Amino acid sequence: MKILIIGATGGTGTAIVGQALSQGHAVTAFVRNPAKMTTKHEELVVVKGNVLDYDSVDHSVQGHDAVVSALGHKQFLLKNAILSDGIKNIIRAMEKHKVKRLIFESSLGVGDSRGKLGLYYTLFVIPVIIFFYYKDKEIAERCIMESSLDWTIVRPGQLTNGLKRGVYREGLNVGNWFSSVRISRADVADFMLKQLRDNSYLHKTPGTSY
Repeated sequence: MKILIIGATGGTGTAIVGQALSQGHAVTAFVRNPAKMTTKHEELVVVKGNVLDYDSVDHSVQGHDAVVSALGHKQFLLKNAILSDGIKNIIRAMEKHKVKRLIFESSLGVGDSRGKLGLYYTLFVIPVIIFFYYKDKEIAERCIMESSLDWTIVRPGQLTNGLKRGVYREGLNVGNWFSSVRISRADVADFMLKQLRDNSYLHKTPGTSY
C-alpha cells in the first residue's frame, strides 16, 4: 500500500514510518524539515511541505492509497488552529484526488472521551496547560467526521517513548475516570497501521492504552 504520513518526524510519526516500511508499505513522509528525517529506505520518499499550505498538501496527497496523520505541535499555550486548518487542507486534497482512507491520531479526553485520561489530566493538565490544543483537536475531529472520507480517529492515552509491546487495550470504552492511562508511541503506531487493513473501526473513534 502507498501511504502518505503526515507529521512523520514527530514521536508517533517516526514510529509509523519505521513500522510501515518494515511491513512492506511504500511510504511518503510529509515533513516541514526534511533534515529531521533520519530514516533511509528505498521505499521511503521524503517531501517537504506544510499542512497550512494547501498546494503542498494537494501535491503530496495525489497518488496515495491512504493518509496516516500524526500531526501535532508544541504551541500548547497559544490559541491557534494549526490542527484544524491543517486537517481541512488534508481533507480537501483527499476528496479532490479520491483518496478515501484516513487514519488520524487524536487523544483520549477529546470529544465524547472527555474525562477518560484520569483526574490529573481532566482537572489540571487539559484545562490549564493544553486547553487550546485540545479545543483545536476537537474541531479537527469534527471536520473529519463531517467529511466524505473513510476515517478512523485513534485516541491514545498519555504517550510514552516505551518500546512496542504489541499488546494493549483498544476500543470505544478505553480510559479511566480516576487514574491516567498510558501507551507508547510505538504501540499507537502499531494500532494505527492495523486500521489500514481492518474496517472494524471505520467511522469510529477507538481509544488505546495499556
